[in-house]
Amino acid sequence: MSKIFKTLTIAGSDSSGGAGIQADLKTFEEYGTYGFSALTTIVTMDPEQGWHHNVYPVEASLVAEQLKTVYAGGPVDAMKTGMLGSVPIIEVVESCIRKYDQKNVVIDPVMVCKGEDEVLNPESADAIRDLLLPLAAVTTPNLFEAGVLSGLGRLTTLEEMKTAAQAIYERGAKNVVIKGGKALDGEMAIDLFYDGKEYTVLESPKIEPAYNHGAGCTFAAAITGGLANGLTVQEAVAKAKKFVTAAIASGYRFNEYVGPVFHAGYRLNGE
Repeated sequence: MSKIFKTLTIAGSDSSGGAGIQADLKTFEEYGTYGFSALTTIVTMDPEQGWHHNVYPVEASLVAEQLKTVYAGGPVDAMKTGMLGSVPIIEVVESCIRKYDQKNVVIDPVMVCKGEDEVLNPESADAIRDLLLPLAAVTTPNLFEAGVLSGLGRLTTLEEMKTAAQAIYERGAKNVVIKGGKALDGEMAIDLFYDGKEYTVLESPKIEPAYNHGAGCTFAAAITGGLANGLTVQEAVAKAKKFVTAAIASGYRFNEYVGPVFHAGYRLNGE
């Protein structure tokens, strides 16, 4: 191996291991890259309260210190964001991307925790749209997030996803992937890729039971790993779809509330 490719995640902690920084670092490892991290939030899930999520952002100044540590070793080959937690944290991330002229930026605009249905912080959603989308090589919203970023609200069809992708592209993201997954009707899990010119539909059979906790984080991290390894955006997205599908198929039931993906599924199943 002549070069070690470096990847960075700026995201929250999921102590159950399926999502967040834990998912990102596992995925980076599966892609053969060296993963760095900057922690933005700590999320806990309470089994005595129906798996209710509590979210605790860290101070923006501490995020800045972590990023200073990461970039002390020079630029990274690709980076992603996940849950950012507050507008000041988003501003720190924007400043860092600009300061270091960071390329291959994947913006996963996390606005809700799985199982929750309210935006964690509406001001943060606006800041992601206005400050980070223009810096994104790729952004990877789910249906809910795409509805917020595009201003179109709830998306239920592929045609609505295409309209939302166009609107998000016009916000400055160079490429848009809307994660429809199992949410759309039919037998296929559908994601939509848009590069400003063409729409590409990515399909795979829906998997039941769907152990998909962390699938969104894992998908964005896999794109990041692919970009770090020199894949084009479209190649990285296509491989990430296969990677996360294998991770869901290899997932398991953690408890009565959640089943996480298994990040080694792609490798262990000989893909």
